[in-house]
Amino acid sequence: MGKKSAAKQQARTTSNASGAPPPSEPGRPFSPLLAVAGVALLAAVGLFAYTRSGPPAPAAPPTSAAPVQPVVDPPPAAALGPHPQENLPPLPFQAYPPPRSPEIVRAAYRFAAEHPEILSYVPCFCGCERAGHRGNEDCFVKARNAKGDVTEWDEHGLDCAVCLDVANEAMQMHRSGASVRDIRAAIDKKWSSPTSGHTPTPAPPPLATK
Repeated sequence: MGKKSAAKQQARTTSNASGAPPPSEPGRPFSPLLAVAGVALLAAVGLFAYTRSGPPAPAAPPTSAAPVQPVVDPPPAAALGPHPQENLPPLPFQAYPPPRSPEIVRAAYRFAAEHPEILSYVPCFCGCERAGHRGNEDCFVKARNAKGDVTEWDEHGLDCAVCLDVANEAMQMHRSGASVRDIRAAIDKKWSSPTSGHTPTPAPPPLATK
């Protein structure tokens, strides 16, 4: 019996020395279920993060250009030429100060009354085309009689800095000798933009007087 036991022990020793892997440690078996569970957990975390972040915000729509109003015919007063008026109606009373000095306000109203051949061809850019204005003259003059004299003012010009500034610039250019076509071109260049509207003001006639 001693010889047989020694032979078995020698065979085990030879087998282990030949490079055969040792048996797995008990209690630590590798299971493919662990790998599957890890992948599922990562997928669940990614899905939760995506749903919490929400869909991407839609891109802002491009800025649309202001609608173009159809050009209208010039008012009859535009054919009068310079129209001095000795007696003008009093300006409407305001309980608060205008956006420009009283001197600039009075000068703009007088210029609109006496020079319809200028401001009838100068646009306004304050948005007053929505109120039916055809040009900068309409911001100041509401009604004229058959002779062309102003009988009623439009109060819009009292409160609008854009109307007053456009009229004042046109008045200064006119006094310096600029033609109505040059005034119109300068006003358009300074005030117009693709996103701002303006009155549907007709272009000055080719041979308009200064």
